[in-house]
Amino acid sequence: MNTPSINVQELSYWYGKLKAVNNISFQVMPGEILGFLGPNGAGKSTTIKVLTGQLKPGSGKAQVLGREVGKEDPELQAQIGVCFEEKNLYLEMSALENLNFFASLFGIKKPDSMEALRRVGLAERAKDRVNDYSKGMRQRLMISRAFINKPRVLFLDEPTSGLDPVTAAEIRRVIQEESKRGAAILLTTHNMMEADQLSHRVAFINEGEIVALDTAENLKLKYGQRAVRIRLRNGTKITEELITLDNDNASTRIAELAASPNLLTIHTEEATLDSIFIKLTGRGLEG
Repeated sequence: MNTPSINVQELSYWYGKLKAVNNISFQVMPGEILGFLGPNGAGKSTTIKVLTGQLKPGSGKAQVLGREVGKEDPELQAQIGVCFEEKNLYLEMSALENLNFFASLFGIKKPDSMEALRRVGLAERAKDRVNDYSKGMRQRLMISRAFINKPRVLFLDEPTSGLDPVTAAEIRRVIQEESKRGAAILLTTHNMMEADQLSHRVAFINEGEIVALDTAENLKLKYGQRAVRIRLRNGTKITEELITLDNDNASTRIAELAASPNLLTIHTEEATLDSIFIKLTGRGLEG
């Protein structure tokens, strides 16, 4: 049986009297991407800071690769990759110099920095100063840096924020490659399409508590509506019909409408992750 790469049991953390994280438990297995979803202030960043050793757990247990977090552990840090929204790059150095320097901190003598930059589309700008990079280019460099040590665990905080759609798609592909390589990935994002596409499971966190943890598909089946919405043109008007799939006559009615020459579209009425979160908490993931 696989051992969890990230193992959190009844973890809590306080900022003074404010309980930012309230008795949460979850695991991330090798090769798994867990979407960690919630609005700003929900407890996501605090949890990641605990797991990356920036904060000591208030109570409960937090382990990464079987080691307790919250203390100096260079061996553990060498097996972790992080990409935070805050950019802490060396602006007067080139992208290549940034990666080489960061790799040297892990004792990597011959890092494949050019390949790392190629994966995020920065190879042609490798020798340019980061100070001349756009916001999106700096974000890509941060992602490249997170991968340079071939980490066993990745913490990715809004990894495609500020990227154009084409580049964002490429970064998602790279994240999936890291998952297939065996890295456990804790991913935070406000992009619900991205979370749905990448995550093997999703955890909804709200006001410091995990309110749901399952695959996106299972959550949609549990909280969504099994129905089909069919649009037809009726003369100059467009009409819609919602057919609940649990209805005994559903298949007959769908076949009848699908055969109509007036058919325009057929769509499943599948719940979205955002709508499920609102149903569970009364607030949106962007809130």
